[in-house]
Order: sequence, then structure tokens, then C-alpha cells
Amino acid sequence: MAETDTRTLDAVGATLRYDVRPGTGPDERPLLLIGSPMDASGFTTLASHFADRTVVTYDPRGVARSERTDGAAETLPEEHADDLVRLIEALGAGPVDVFASSGGAVNALALVARRGDLVHTLVAHEPPTAQVVPDREAALAMCADVHATYLRDGWGPAMAKFLALTMRKGEIPADWDQEPAPAPAAFGLPAEDDGSRGDPLLGQNMRGCTSYLPDFEALRAAPTRIVVAAGKESEDTFCARAAAAVAERLGTPLAIFPSHHGGFLGDGFGMPGAPAEFAEALRTALEG
Repeated sequence: MAETDTRTLDAVGATLRYDVRPGTGPDERPLLLIGSPMDASGFTTLASHFADRTVVTYDPRGVARSERTDGAAETLPEEHADDLVRLIEALGAGPVDVFASSGGAVNALALVARRGDLVHTLVAHEPPTAQVVPDREAALAMCADVHATYLRDGWGPAMAKFLALTMRKGEIPADWDQEPAPAPAAFGLPAEDDGSRGDPLLGQNMRGCTSYLPDFEALRAAPTRIVVAAGKESEDTFCARAAAAVAERLGTPLAIFPSHHGGFLGDGFGMPGAPAEFAEALRTALEG
């Protein structure tokens, strides 16, 4: 297998870094694997199951190797979409296939709404947009509270609230704010505040990602084939419910993938999934 080629790309307000893994097979359409705020390293295991294809991964702006140069504290999906347009155009390989997970799926929906000509097939896995779920107001408020807690109390208390939100089953009640705040120690997290406020998840992307409303008219009109997916073990969680709502608005069936929200992960991220089975389901979805 050819060595991974790491490249640099200048964008408005950021310097992006991305990796190109040349494939061994005849398929000339690159496969772009994206997350947010997950960086390229999170897709190492999944990429290994597509050695026959050219696989491209990248670090979103403000994450890992992709430094922000504008000093902005928050990032919107539209900015990520512009970055992805630049990245795909820099590849010079025509429309690409995209697997996008979590916040990356939200950003990919923004990409296709703007430039569907650049994407042949998009598999959007559990996009966490609160705008489409029946409990929209409560979900948006809960997501905003995670961000506010981070700014006020620091990483541990905010991450505890985030994990409680993502693990929660069913709709969020209107009186959610009357519930006791989850203790960081219950998740093995520190309660003390170290003073930092640059976390890509809780600080930079939390509000912009979850409050993004996809342009469903543009998505339905795009030449891109869109598959919306959720993990089998994610049933009735916020991200899976959002995925089901997006699929319904697009008029397409929801694809059920193995494992959970991070079902493609290997053993190095604390929540290993079923990457071999996940890759098989992804390959089937991409082949249509």
C-alpha cells in the first residue's frame, strides 16, 4: 500500500490539513471520511477496510492539525461546508463519495445543499441537528446549556451534561432544567475547572452544529444520492432520532448500521464499535 500523503490547504480563517491514502483498486472516485469535531485519526480503522479505494480524511478547522487563524470562538456548519468545498476541489478528482458522522454529517448536509455537484453519494450517520426532532425547543435549550456550562464551569461539568444528553433515551421533557445536573464523577470526569475554553466540541461547535436546520429543498434537488443512517444500538437517542427525522424529511428510508454512534471506531477511543461490520454496511450503502 502506498504511504499516506499529508497535505495543507489554506482556507478563510484557517489552515487545513488532510490525508490522502491511495487505493489499490480501480475505483477512481475518492472516499472522504469526515467527522466533527473528530479529527482524521478517528477514521484510521475504518479507512483500513477500504484499502481498495483512495481514502481522504481531514482535521476540521480548530481541531488537531488544522489551526484557526481568525481567532473565532465558534464555528458554523456553513464554514465547515466551505472548507470541504475547497478540499474536494483541491483533490481535482470530480465528485467524491462521503461518509460523514455526527457533526460531520451536519456539515456534509450543508456541503451538499451548497455544492451537490461535488458529492456523488453521501452517507450521513447520526447528524445531531435538534431542529428536526419533535422536542426541538427542549433539545435546543439543552444543547445551549451544555455550551453555557462549559463557559461557566469548565470541561468536566459540561462534558457530563453532554454525555447525559447523548445517552438519554426518548424525547426531552419541557422541564428538563428541573432535573439535577449529572455529576462529572459519575462519568469519571474531573469537576475542577482548569480555565481552558478552547474545546472543539463544547466550545467551538456545540451550538452551531445542533442548531443547524438543513436546507431540505436544496438537498432534495441536489444530484447527490443521500443515505441517512443510525446505529442499531443508538435507537431512541437524540442523534438517532435526529437521523430518522432527517431521513423522513428527505423522503428516504433510514439505514440501520451496526453498533452505536461511534460504530466505526477501533479500540483506541474508549468506545470501540464494530468496525468490520460497520465498513461492510457502509460499502453496501455506497454501492446502492
